[in-house]
Amino acid sequence: MNGLPRVLHVTQPTTAGVAAYVADVCVDQRARGWHVAVACPDVGDLPERLAGLGIAQFPWEAGRRPGLRTLDEARRLRRLVQTFRPDIVHLHSSKAGLAGRLWPGLTRKGHRPLVVFQPHGWSWQAVGRPSLWWERLAARRTDLLVCVGSGEAWQGLAARIRGPYRVVRNGVDLTRFRPADAEEKARARTRLGVGQDVPLAVCVGRVTRQKGQDVLLAAWPRIKAECPRAELAIVGDGDRLAKARRKGGPGVRFTYAVDDPRNWYAAADVVVLPSRWEGLSLTSLEAMAMGRPVVASDIPGLAEVVGPGAGALVPSEDVRALSEAVRERLTDPVLAADEGTMAGRLALGCDAADGFAQLAALVAEAAGLPAAVPEEEVPAVAGEPSIRR
Repeated sequence: MNGLPRVLHVTQPTTAGVAAYVADVCVDQRARGWHVAVACPDVGDLPERLAGLGIAQFPWEAGRRPGLRTLDEARRLRRLVQTFRPDIVHLHSSKAGLAGRLWPGLTRKGHRPLVVFQPHGWSWQAVGRPSLWWERLAARRTDLLVCVGSGEAWQGLAARIRGPYRVVRNGVDLTRFRPADAEEKARARTRLGVGQDVPLAVCVGRVTRQKGQDVLLAAWPRIKAECPRAELAIVGDGDRLAKARRKGGPGVRFTYAVDDPRNWYAAADVVVLPSRWEGLSLTSLEAMAMGRPVVASDIPGLAEVVGPGAGALVPSEDVRALSEAVRERLTDPVLAADEGTMAGRLALGCDAADGFAQLAALVAEAAGLPAAVPEEEVPAVAGEPSIRR
């Protein structure tokens, strides 16, 4: 490859974390002089944001789950690749990873781009064993398999997905997400209509089985019984929102997804992430950067983020443990404040700009461009080769 690369990013999600990540990566790579474009469905927040940034978007019709339409989705993506003729195709999340690797080589006529796959959370955790079999096969058609956290890489290795792993941890924009002091907390509560003296737990994220809001709602009556003035804000949309609303009880408020969640983080006494699985949670990083303690499931993708003294890790789907951890922080402002301070300190080591620079260096290296990246060996799992981070 000569000169600066042409990169096509492909994503089916056009809202929430993956979409935000894709847009931010494009901004970073364009600033490096790379020619970037995005193939994604023409719905959601992402197309509008790309248009505002002046980044080319190719409409790619694709549904969230695999099915009878997947072959057509793969053919349409292949035609887009043939039109744009990228040097690098960067596939984000499961559907793009499926459609983009279904055809060996992606293109005809002798032009084969470098294929980068970034799971953002492994697909088999959502749809089961057939997806795991596919990931094992598709890894052979992948030039670079980028994991957003060490836990995600360990899971892939343990599941016998043998690929060219690299770990580039998710990060947070530390120029936007900064610790919120008492005055900022008060202003945020005024804007949101939350009482100044109300103990407030906040859960930000798509309302889905993955994110585990059902577990938090099951825990809420226990929390409310011991902290009667407490309130819970569930911020987000999703396929389980209607069901969650039916289970909401006293003190629970639902608000639709917001483009900027900083007011909710600032208003919170504790941020709760009861997820069943994660790649590496952006919400946890954002909340910590805002100086808020985090109570989260003890799973890969959260355990490597929520460090000692920054909150609590509890077993996934353990209603009693979750309720106790949340209640403790709602009833002990000193503990919550101390943990929030530690969370803010830990977040300083998770600058998104560092991750984007590492990703650019890895991709450039794999594509044969003159770039280097420091390598940190990560021990192998069960006899597998080590991965580089």
